[in-house]
Order: sequence, then structure tokens, then C-alpha cells
Amino acid sequence: MADDRIPDDDLLTADPPLDQAEVEVRPDDRVDDERHDEENRLKPEYVSAVQDALEAGEKGAVYDLVEPLHAADIADLIELLDRSMRAELAAAITDLMTSDVIAELNDYVREDLMEALPAQAVATIAEQLDTDDAVQLIEDLDEADQRAVMAELEPETRAAVSSALSYPEETAGRLMSRDFVAVPEHMTVGDLIDFLREEGDLEHDFFEVFIIDERHHPVGTCALNWILTTPRSVRLTDLMKRDQTLIPVTMDQEEVALMFQKYALISAAVVDESGRLVGQMTVDDVVHIISEEAGEDALLMSGAGDGDINEPIREAYTARVRWLIANLGTAVVASSIIALFGAAIEQLVALAVLMPIVASIGGNAGTQTMAVAVRAIATNQLTRANTRRILWREFRVALLNGSTVALLIGIAAGLLFSPSMGAVIAMAMVINIGVAGLAGVLVPVIFERLGQDPAVASSVFVTMITDSMGFFVFLSLAVAAGLASL
Repeated sequence: MADDRIPDDDLLTADPPLDQAEVEVRPDDRVDDERHDEENRLKPEYVSAVQDALEAGEKGAVYDLVEPLHAADIADLIELLDRSMRAELAAAITDLMTSDVIAELNDYVREDLMEALPAQAVATIAEQLDTDDAVQLIEDLDEADQRAVMAELEPETRAAVSSALSYPEETAGRLMSRDFVAVPEHMTVGDLIDFLREEGDLEHDFFEVFIIDERHHPVGTCALNWILTTPRSVRLTDLMKRDQTLIPVTMDQEEVALMFQKYALISAAVVDESGRLVGQMTVDDVVHIISEEAGEDALLMSGAGDGDINEPIREAYTARVRWLIANLGTAVVASSIIALFGAAIEQLVALAVLMPIVASIGGNAGTQTMAVAVRAIATNQLTRANTRRILWREFRVALLNGSTVALLIGIAAGLLFSPSMGAVIAMAMVINIGVAGLAGVLVPVIFERLGQDPAVASSVFVTMITDSMGFFVFLSLAVAAGLASL
């Protein structure tokens, strides 16, 4: 198709060039920008100067210090300050608290600031944001505050935000942007170019134009470079790409990210239950999703909650203590198995010395396999269709690892204690690492089949299995070999 699109210089004309004075960057402006970049980076002494000015009540000095900063740096500065000083800073730099600053703030910090502001002020900020950012701002508020802010919004914005909030969290409907360009299929390239030039409400960035039918269903897309390199007389239906990747409004954000990765998308149309075009997802949204999901999975596997240093202490405590209590329960199970072999351990101190090694190495092996399995599930590489194959693969890897480690520890234990002890611990190591390989895949798969996030509790159960099995197998083999008796 690209070969048929021939530029038409006579028909595709450019706007007259801007006056040079309008686009020329003055040297003194460049010097000022560089000086501000160097002087106002968020160094400890700069943050201290802002804090001192706030404590002294010198709002003018605070404003002068903050005014040269970029919006993202202002957001970082707010987060660096103590929670009690953030509202004071916001009050001192009122007109600098733009929508760009709000959009860059950490979720917890933004929520605190929004709760401290009147509903009208929050609504004013929301009006300046893109729809998806406005939704993110309002969804974190309490229900009463949400209603108050919604009442202050313009009808059009209120309708868009209400529509987004009607979808579940972390779905395309909640995250999509409602700012996109869609035109009817009867247009020509020239009609489209004229429309884009005359339309006064195209402030957002876009990468492609969606072509829709009379029912508002997307029937194709046109990339901007196609439009700019095609004669004006060509119909959009002859130019557009008909194969599209359409995203349902109810699709989970992880699946959206996988689609963008799999099909190398820059943007994609979002459609409702009836197939109508209602929004778009763009690659910048997906980059945020990927970063968020990767961090979330890592934190869930460690039991650290949201893992945010701005998270309230009570919430951090609640999230982490549950995990520690669960670990305490699994430790009790492992200790109970040890208690069963208490008499054997008393007879042979070497058992007490060596059994933590078996459990520890098995736990590490299980964690390795579990991390691979959780990632494979998240990226849709591990499904019902290939579970058995992946399970067999990881079991073979575990046996190879177990044999290697068993050889090393067996030789060492044989030299330090006795050949029989070396053989026992080597055999126990192979068995426990083999079990760890199976558990590392089966536990996440079972949680996923039960509709639970496999990253949340998999490590607790995998650790319990490898610890308990390690102690039981090692001590049982020692008793069976006659090294000790019950």
C-alpha cells in the first residue's frame, strides 16, 4: 500500500512559515534555563532552604525558590517534604500547583493534598487534566468527596468521569483516554486534512485517526504519515488499515499491556459491549501499566504491601503483619516435623548441623522456579495448554540442579562426618530440590486456577513445602540408614 501513496505537492500545502522572532530561542533564555537546572535540582540544601522558608512563614521566599522548577520537580519536592508541610507548600505556591504537578504526584501524597483542598479547587484541577488523569485524581477520594467534586465539574467532564468510574479498577474502561480523533468513512484525505486544520480542540497528542461507520464502530485506522503522504483525492476507505486490535472496555490492564507488547502497538481503539468506539489506549499508558504491574508483583511476593514510602503506617503495618503471621504458621509446621525427630537429633548432632542446609537450598530452588512460573502466568506464556510440559521441564531442571548441589554437599558431609551421612544428605537434597521444582510451578498455577493472584501467597506455601519436605526427608533417611533412631 505504501508504494501507491504518492505525495501531491500541489494539493498538500503547508502553512506559511512562522516569523523567525516567534521561534528563535534567545541565548539569554537558554542561559537562564541552564542556570535554573543547575541551581534548583532537589539537593538537600535546596530542600532545607524551602523548609526553613516555610517554617518562617515567608511565602514570598518559598514562591521564589520553587517558581523556576519544572512541574515534575515541584511534585518531587512536595513528596520530599514532611507530610505536615505539604499543604503549607501548596498554599504558598497556589498558581504553580498546575495539573501537570498534580499528575506527577505519588498517589498517597496526591490523595492527602486533594482531601485538604475544597471541592471547587479539586474540580478546577480536574478540568485541566486529560480524562484518564482526572479519573485517577477523583477515584482516590472518599465517596462523599467524590460527590462534592463531581457536582463542581462541567457537565461534559462529569459525564466522562462518571462513565469511567462505572468500570472496574485496572480495566481499559477506567484507564483509557477519551480524547481521540475519529472521522466517518466517507471522507477523503483532503477532507480529513481540512478537518484537522480547522478543528480547534485537538490539544492532545495522537498517532492515528480512527475511521468509523454510521454506528460509531471502528472500521479502520490511518497513521498520520499515511495521511501526509497521500493525494487529497484518495478516499480513507482505500487508504485505511482494516485489521485492528480492538480492546474491550472490560479488559484487565495486564492483558492490555500484553496486547501492546505482542502486536507492537502505539495506540489502539477501546470499544464498549456493543462495539462502539469509546476511547483509546496509548503506549505511554501501557508503559505506566507495565511499570506498575512489575513492581506490584515483586512487592506482593515479598509481602511488603504497596511498598510505598508514602503509604500510611497503619496500612503498611496491616499489609506486612498478615504476611509475617502466615510465615509464622508455616514455620510452626516445619518445627513440628523437627519435633517428631527430636530423639534422633539428640543422638547425632550432625543432623542438627546439616538439616538447615537441605531446607534452605530447597527453599531457594523453589523460589527460583516460582518466580519463573509467576512471570510466565503474568505474560500468558504458561496456560492450561502447556502446563504439563512446563511442569516436566522445570522438574528436569530441578533434578539437574539437585544432583549438582547434592554431589558437592555429599562429598563435604562425607569428609566431615561419615560416608553414610554424605549419602543421606545428598539423596535428601535431590529429593527436596525436585519437590521444590514441582511446587514452584504447581502452587502458582493452582492459585491462578482458583482466580487468585499467584504472586500474593505462592511464596508462603512454596517455602512451607520445601522446608517441611527438606526436614522430613533428611531426618527420615537418616533414621532409615541407621544413623540415629526415634
